[in-house]
Amino acid sequence: MNNEQKEAMIRAYIRYYNSFDVDGIVSLLHEEVRFRNVSNGEVTTETVGVEGFRSLAVQSAAIFESRCQKVLTFRFHEEQVEVEIDYEGTLGTDLPGGTKAGETIKLRGSSQFSFQDGKISAIEDRS
Repeated sequence: MNNEQKEAMIRAYIRYYNSFDVDGIVSLLHEEVRFRNVSNGEVTTETVGVEGFRSLAVQSAAIFESRCQKVLTFRFHEEQVEVEIDYEGTLGTDLPGGTKAGETIKLRGSSQFSFQDGKISAIEDRS
C-alpha cells in the first residue's frame, strides 16, 4: 500500500468511528488485528483479532451519545502511520469514577496504524 491508500483507509476508519458504524470499521481490519489503548503511559485495553475488536467497539459505542475524532496531522513511517487526533465525546451513560451522562470528554492524543494485506493490522491509541 502507498501512503495515499493508507491515509484514505485511516480517514474511512475515523469516519466510520465518528458515525458509530462498527461494521464499516471492521470491514477495514485484518482478521488478526491488534488493538491497544494507552492512557497516561498504562495499557488500559487490549484486544487481538477482529471479533475481540468488534466486541470492544460495540461496548464503546454504547457508552457515548456522540463522539468525534478530528485528524490534526499524519506522519508516515516505513511500517506505520501516526495520526495526531483531537477527540471529543459526550457520554450517554454514567461511568465508574464519577463522570456522568451528558458530560463531555476532550482529549488530544495519537493513534498508530499498521497495515498488512491491504487492511489495518494494528492500532494503538495514546492519550
